[in-house]
Amino acid sequence: MSNSDEVDRIVAAWQRERPDLDVAPLQVLSRVSRLARHLDLARREAFAAHDLEPGEFDVLAALRRAGKPYALPPSQLLSPTLVTSGTMTNRIDRLEQKGLVNRTPDPSDGRGVLVELTSSGKSAVDKALDELITRENKLLAKIAKTDREKLAAILRDVVLPFDNEAQSD
Repeated sequence: MSNSDEVDRIVAAWQRERPDLDVAPLQVLSRVSRLARHLDLARREAFAAHDLEPGEFDVLAALRRAGKPYALPPSQLLSPTLVTSGTMTNRIDRLEQKGLVNRTPDPSDGRGVLVELTSSGKSAVDKALDELITRENKLLAKIAKTDREKLAAILRDVVLPFDNEAQSD
């Protein structure tokens, strides 16, 4: 095969060693796993260039996507970031120490707080996003737009049941 990759070599070896086993899922999921590692590296590099950890970016990005006034209660930051409340508290603490978010009283809940993006936080997340999109476009540069759209639709079908299950928990 002229276009063979490491997964092809792994699958061929398993087919040789375990012909009794259908290793077809490896053709897809091992590639997804390998791509996730490349994406994780690209994300880490993009965010590090702006003095952010990936988890910190996730919080800032959730606040930025919320729109003005770029503020949410900590509980609303849990679902988009897929972390526990303890992890979220640590992330918010670090971001507050960096001057990228503030905790403010929630006017609609006297006991609650809002996590609010500062102007420095807005600038940091916008710059990190620009960097991320540039790197992600490079990862996908050799894939035609129509193929990207098909791949996105297929991956949505794979991920959606997991997301739906997580939301129902």
